[in-house]
Amino acid sequence: MSSSTELQLGRLNNKVAIVTGGASPLGFGAAIARRFVSEGAKVIIGDLDSSGAESVASSLSSPNVKGVAMDVCSENDWRRVVDMAAKEFGRLDIVVNNAGVTYRNKPTAEVTEQEFERVMSVNVKSIYWSVRIAIPQMQKQGDGGSIINISSSGSIRPRPGLVWYNASKGAVSNATMALAAEYGPDQIRVNAIAPLLSATGLFESFVGVKDTQENRDKFAASIPLGRLTDPVDVGNACVFLASDEGRFVTGTNMSVDGGRHI
Repeated sequence: MSSSTELQLGRLNNKVAIVTGGASPLGFGAAIARRFVSEGAKVIIGDLDSSGAESVASSLSSPNVKGVAMDVCSENDWRRVVDMAAKEFGRLDIVVNNAGVTYRNKPTAEVTEQEFERVMSVNVKSIYWSVRIAIPQMQKQGDGGSIINISSSGSIRPRPGLVWYNASKGAVSNATMALAAEYGPDQIRVNAIAPLLSATGLFESFVGVKDTQENRDKFAASIPLGRLTDPVDVGNACVFLASDEGRFVTGTNMSVDGGRHI
């Protein structure tokens, strides 16, 4: 099969996406961008780490992907990146709010105000700005759109030690449902994905124990499907929700966690 035929069959052909938090080559954002490009989308990867975002974009070897500096808590940065999508690619169809932060798993009484404010700002305020800036662009186009918010298994099954992180992701999932109800008449679908952590260096921060193979195996034993999240699992779910295959799906909080939420 020729590359032109493969592109023709892409599920995201002619769609333009913004994916935030994509500077880590092993992270969810990079995997999402990679899957989107493979399905024919044009993608802007936004991250505070501009060189990382540019590096991931370059690794995809496509003229239809760009990496840019972006502070997801900044109104001006959201306006700049949404304008870039419209000017360089002609439109905006998909926004994936993937950028997020946490703090080290620890007793809640030890969480600092700075840690609390950072978690709430990056994880929740970023979505506020995406809605304020991206949805009007989609409304102006008049043919709908898809917003995908990366939540967490902690939004469904919160555990001790990450109370305010879990609360921020609970806000993400709750807002997703309300936004879906509000913007459904515009055919703008809003969904969340609730993944488990992946093996990308944050194991100790999330679980609160040393990142050893023994501790990973012990944690994996608590998951019905027996492993941590592979970033491509999240990328695949995003492709479905962003594509026309998911055109009647909105307001969901899709668990991509191997059954951890059960």
